[in-house]
Amino acid sequence: MIRLFVPQDLAATLALPLDDGQSRYLAAVMRQVVGDELLVFNGRDGEWRATIIETGKRRVILRADALERAQSVGPDLDLVIAVVKRGRLETIVEKAAELGARRVQPVLTERTNADRVRVDRLQAIAVEAAEQTGRLDVPEILEPVKLDKLLKGWSGRRLLFCDEAGDAKPVIEALSGVASEPWAILIGPEGGFSPSERERLRSLDFTVPATLGPRILRADTAAISAMTLWQAALGDWRTT
Repeated sequence: MIRLFVPQDLAATLALPLDDGQSRYLAAVMRQVVGDELLVFNGRDGEWRATIIETGKRRVILRADALERAQSVGPDLDLVIAVVKRGRLETIVEKAAELGARRVQPVLTERTNADRVRVDRLQAIAVEAAEQTGRLDVPEILEPVKLDKLLKGWSGRRLLFCDEAGDAKPVIEALSGVASEPWAILIGPEGGFSPSERERLRSLDFTVPATLGPRILRADTAAISAMTLWQAALGDWRTT
């Protein structure tokens, strides 16, 4: 069944006018008509079964009918990713949504060499991935910040620092015996972290250095690998 993310509150019998893009998608692409049903969610009120009650070329209105799943969220996991080229960054955001990240924070490092970040485009990719995967929330895509500024105002969550130097523990070993609390995963740029950045990261008391194996991984591969291993060790994969 089609799933859509909507910004409106969800409750029984509420009318839900869709925006132009969603209206065209349902009416012109998916050929949905009055009476057809779909699922909607907003990240707050769970997942609802809804019925199309009005269609037009640029206007579709739904009616919320019944709650299908109560609201739930996955583990509190952020992905902090050095800005890389647009295509790879889009892939990283899509996979972060699929793998359960709650937020994605792009950062600018000393060796960042990439295109401008379009947060609106990345947020749209995150929404589409959330619709496809069945999750009941959408990861938030934050505005890029410099790594130094981010670390100065760090929130206190644990930080899994994926260190390419090769002298850290493997991820599974590094995460063994630690608490399933708010975490973030840090992935560097294609050129790696500078020596001064690496030294600072290794000195922070909230940082857990770890290696992703004997080979140098591209940023998108590293992000997917790290999130997968974190989910297996500490996330909601252990209970599903």
